[in-house]
Amino acid sequence: MAAAGAGRLRRAASTLLLRSPRLPARELSAPARLYHKKVVDHYENPRNVGSLDKTSKNVGTGLVGAPACGDVMKLQIQVDEKGKIVDARFKTFGCGSAIASSSLATEWVKGKTVEEALNIKNTDIAKELCLPPVKLHCSMLAEDAIKAALADYKLKQEPKKGEAEKK
Repeated sequence: MAAAGAGRLRRAASTLLLRSPRLPARELSAPARLYHKKVVDHYENPRNVGSLDKTSKNVGTGLVGAPACGDVMKLQIQVDEKGKIVDARFKTFGCGSAIASSSLATEWVKGKTVEEALNIKNTDIAKELCLPPVKLHCSMLAEDAIKAALADYKLKQEPKKGEAEKK
């Protein structure tokens, strides 16, 4: 029920943000025309929104922010026993480019090994979404969130000091 309400709210917000009241409904306003259709698609239809159990040993959580613009991004990965990322979720407070970067990042990490996911670069995200130079920090946040989530996962895999001494 809450997800349906959130979807309606997102669509209403998108309509308000992307359309000018003086223009016909089918014609996008100037700010919306500056975003590539891939950004708009990921913003209006974000993939993998949500959270995973951060206390789980096989879940890594990355929380990053950009003080200059106020964007905050949480990205989580779930890794199976073979080291493959089987699920990814995100929650982002920020502009359309930040949300799109998060959404794309979760799509790209799924199915990769932990080591393969480390090779995802902000430049690849920016290129895929056709981000303008002024929005490159959004793709940098996504890369930082991936790295932070992977680092958290790896940290959880290390035995605790007390456990290591018992063995």
